[in-house]
Amino acid sequence: MNDIIEKTRELGEMLRECEEMKAYKEAEDKQKADEFSQECMREFNMNRLQLAREMQSGKMSREDAVQKNNEAYEAMIAKAPLIKDYVSKKAAFDQLVQQVNQIINFYITGQTGGCSGSCSTCGGGCG
Repeated sequence: MNDIIEKTRELGEMLRECEEMKAYKEAEDKQKADEFSQECMREFNMNRLQLAREMQSGKMSREDAVQKNNEAYEAMIAKAPLIKDYVSKKAAFDQLVQQVNQIINFYITGQTGGCSGSCSTCGGGCG
């Protein structure tokens, strides 16, 4: 069991030092330091709270609230390039972590968890 824990620590260190994580953290720091990005986030979050209130009070359906929230999110991303970059870099890192989890799952269960047919999205070792 100690070997498993040690290898898990090594994997965590490798993920922390990988290019995807470095790019994600750099993009996160930039958008957090940018006042315009932070103002866009505050505005988005206030809008989100208002939509939740309207939905809870019955003034708006859940579907309409979700649609309006998605529209507000897309508008925020369009006007705040540092947030857009952060979201993109975070998605790339999240995809890497998902691939790692799929590979671990494959070796535990022998199943890829829904193979898309593309090894670039899975890495489960089909071939």
